[in-house]
Amino acid sequence: MLRRACLSLVVALLLSPSLFAQDDKASDVQAKRYALFEKRLDNVALVGSFTISGKEDQAPKPERYEIKNVRKLEEGDIWLINARIKYGDKDVQLPLPLEVKWAGMTPVISLDKTTIPGMGTFSAHVVIDEDKYAGTWTHGEVGGALFGRIEKLGDEVEAPKDQAQSSPE
Repeated sequence: MLRRACLSLVVALLLSPSLFAQDDKASDVQAKRYALFEKRLDNVALVGSFTISGKEDQAPKPERYEIKNVRKLEEGDIWLINARIKYGDKDVQLPLPLEVKWAGMTPVISLDKTTIPGMGTFSAHVVIDEDKYAGTWTHGEVGGALFGRIEKLGDEVEAPKDQAQSSPE
């Protein structure tokens, strides 16, 4: 019995370095994912179209979201996405804490019945694939698909209309 316990301990100790190496490799992959995601969504615009389910006879409508930056928060899979959203007559810049999951090296941004102040409650699942994005969205009883390209923004970006502007004195 003692011999079996000692043998188990020796085997466990011999396997430990390879387990740590796997953890290190997983950490390296995760760090690479995070860095690429931060770089890809730094000072960009998502420019594309959205469709409305049940209105397939209508042409897709244009959409645009600007992202100043993203950064990983310590809590779980939550990222802070500093975004400018133009929706209907609204034009606001908001820090949005959103869940990001990974399909290999591909990030998927998810909102599940998330209330955005002044805009309503939304669900969306958006895949970021290099310089393209695509996904689904829901706002109340309405939903559809969205898709487009990711473009780098210049240094001069117009301020959101709903944001308070200071006047020179």
